[in-house]
This record gives sequence, structure tokens and C-alpha cells, in this order.
Amino acid sequence: MGKLTALALRAVLGVLLAGSVFVEAVMVPLLAADLEGLDTDLAFPRTPVLVITVLGVVAAQIVLVCVWRLVTMVRRGTVFSHAAFRYVDVVIGAFTAAAVLVFVLGCFLAPGEAVAPGVVLLVGGVGVAVLGVALIVLVLRMLLAQAVARDAQAAQMQAELDEVI
Repeated sequence: MGKLTALALRAVLGVLLAGSVFVEAVMVPLLAADLEGLDTDLAFPRTPVLVITVLGVVAAQIVLVCVWRLVTMVRRGTVFSHAAFRYVDVVIGAFTAAAVLVFVLGCFLAPGEAVAPGVVLLVGGVGVAVLGVALIVLVLRMLLAQAVARDAQAAQMQAELDEVI
């Protein structure tokens, strides 16, 4: 990965991280105020929706930090090591947790007339999509494991060749 690519990716990650902090600091309190003003007939559980929103943003922040660390490892040339698995596993866990949060949100929105059934279906679709991303990262983790094994094998063969020479 070139310096410019890593710099551009870090800039995007930084903007996303700043945006997520803005969502937590400004948008969630505004959402709380909006939910408080709803009619009792249309109101859905306010606290669970806010907690799910904050936890979803935290899951996104965890992914951003782990991707930042992986970009650092790529720049240093150490991504093909067992240390990278820790960050990839955390990313998989964060995406899985986010999918569960989306499904739980759908369960809170489903009963009653506050939200149309189509919206609940869309929320379920988003949950499936987020879970799909977790599965894609899991496949990429398997590819990383193969690359690490091949890298170790190549290093061992190089050491044997150096002994022969």
C-alpha cells in the first residue's frame, strides 16, 4: 500500500470517526428529544432505541479503530503476522454485534402501529446485510490465515536455502 493510499484511507477513517463522535454527542440527544415529544399512541420504547443507537455507533467506532491499526500494520509490512488476527477478529465481532443490534431494533419497532411493517422489514434486511459483511470479513480472515501460513513457510524455506548456501 502506497503512502498516498494509506494517507487517504486514514483521512477517511478520521472523518468517519469524527462524524461518529458528532452523532453520539449531538444527534443522539436530539433523537432523544424527538422521541420524548411523540404521542403516546405512536411512541415506541425510547430508552432501548437510544441504547441501540449508541451501541451501534460504538460498534462502528471499534471497526474504524481496528481498520486504522490494520492500515498501520500494512504500512509497516507486519500485516502477515498473528497480531493482525486480533484486529480482524474484533472487526468480525463488532459487525456481528451490530447485526444483532439491528435485529433487536426491528423487534422493538415491530409491535404496534408506530412504524409501518415495511420499515421493520427494511430494518431486518439491513441486519442481514450487516451480518453478510461480518461473513465476508470472516472469509477474508481465512485468506489472511493462508497468507500468514505461506509467509511462514517461505521464511522457513529461505532459512533452509541460506544454510545450504
